[in-house]
Amino acid sequence: MQFIPRLFFASAVIFVLIGMMWGIHMSMTTDHVLAPAHGHLNLIGFVAMAVFGTYYALVPQAAAGRLAIVHFALAVLTVVVLVPGIVLAINGDGEALAKIGSVLAVLTMLLFLITVLRHKAV
Repeated sequence: MQFIPRLFFASAVIFVLIGMMWGIHMSMTTDHVLAPAHGHLNLIGFVAMAVFGTYYALVPQAAAGRLAIVHFALAVLTVVVLVPGIVLAINGDGEALAKIGSVLAVLTMLLFLITVLRHKAV
C-alpha cells in the first residue's frame, strides 16, 4: 500500500476508535447530548477518510502529487476543528469553531472533487 492511502486509513481507524470509545461512554452515562459531534467524528473522521484512502489506493497517480498531502492535512484539520466545534456549540460556548470546521469540510470535499476530476481511474 502506498503512503497516502495508508495515512488516510490509519487516521480513519484512529478516529473511529475514538468515536467508538466516546459512544461507549455516552451509553454508560446515558448522556447522549453530544451525539451529533460523535456522529460527525464517525462520518467525517472514519467514513470520509476511508473513502479518500480507498480512492488514493485505487488511483495511485492521484496519490503521487502534493495535492494528496494537502488533502490529507486538510481532512485531518477538518475533523480536529469541526468535532470540538460542534461540542462547543452544543454546550452553548459559541459556534465559531463549528462554522470554521464546516467550511473546512466543504473545502476538503472540493479538493477531493478536483483530485477526482484531474485523475482518470484505471
